[in-house]
Parts: sequence; C-alpha cells; structure tokens
Amino acid sequence: MSALLVALASVRLVQPQLPGKIPWIGYPADAGSGPSPSFIQGLGDLGYVEGKNIGIVFRTSESRSERYPDLAAEVVRLKVDVIVADGTNAALAAKKATSSVPIVMASSTDPVGTGLVASVARPGGNVTGLTTLTEELGGKQLELLKEIVAGLNRVAISIRVIHNARNEVRNEEGCGAINPCGSGAGCCCGHSRGAAAEEGSADRICVRN
Repeated sequence: MSALLVALASVRLVQPQLPGKIPWIGYPADAGSGPSPSFIQGLGDLGYVEGKNIGIVFRTSESRSERYPDLAAEVVRLKVDVIVADGTNAALAAKKATSSVPIVMASSTDPVGTGLVASVARPGGNVTGLTTLTEELGGKQLELLKEIVAGLNRVAISIRVIHNARNEVRNEEGCGAINPCGSGAGCCCGHSRGAAAEEGSADRICVRN
C-alpha cells in the first residue's frame, strides 16, 4: 500500500491547486463501500484528509467486470485529477476512457501483456503503478525452489491465463517465462476451459521436466 501511495503522490496530487479547489481521486473497484482503511490512512500520513483537502469518487462494479467501462467513463466525466484502478480490468477500462488523466494501478500481474504499458521500464502514456511481475519472477522463484528441494526435476504450475489487449492468449510466453531447468527443459501446456473461459480467461497447467 505504501508503494501505491508513493506512485499516487508522484502524479497530479503534488501539483499546485487553485485556491479553494481540492484534488479528486477516482477509485473504481471490484467491491466494497469505499477505499480500504489502509489507503485512507496512507493518504492521512501524506497530509490528505478526505472531505477536507482531498475528495474521493468511489465506484464499485459489484464484482461484474463488464461494468468497469461505464464506471471509468463516469469518473472521467466528473473531472477527477487522478484515477486509482484496483486491478487489471479497472485499469484497462480507465485507459480506454482517458488518455490524459493519470491512472495509478493498484496491482497488475502483466501490465505489458495486457496492453496497459509499453514496458515496465518505460511505461509511457498515462498509466503507472504497481505490478507483481509474475512472469518475470517465475523463473527465479523456481530456481530458488530447486535449491531448496533436493532432487526436484518436475514441477506443475497452474496458471490463470487472460487475453491480452489484442484478444490473444499468450500461450508459449506463459509457460516459457517459467524455466527452472534451463533453456533445454521441455514444456507441456494444456488448457482447462470452463466457466472462466467465458470471461476471456482459462486455467492452464504448465509441466516442467
């Protein structure tokens, strides 16, 4: 949460405001009745108090991802100064709704693959924020696992696969980014499609020898 607030403080909130005008945060989220208490506390640590010197427009999709485009359009229409996007779906909808309002991702496992940013090092555009870098760290995590577990030579990994911005599933990259045994290791990928596939995602099992 502290890293998110640092990213947030780096955008428009630090710019001078007109007398009597407070900055506004648009906050589309999956569920809840407001931003998390830790977020509010973090703003307080930076000197911001909701209703006094900062405002928050909170909207929830009620766990229905198809509502995000309308929520994003609404917060942009309300002329917020910055958007905090809680998750990849919220960030994608916000990016589609505006190219000028700064967007801070609260979390994203693959911002490059989903089209949120051009690259992690140079995101470009109006999107910044946090990522868990799942694919980039996967290989290193498995290297450490091999060091811990003696004789480990076969690993199965369950992955939730999401369509990227071009509506393509990143088949080989999803497994290829995770390589605990070096470039010569074999990889077997299989899809398990169920209800999740209807939402543009699927479960995949990657097996490494």
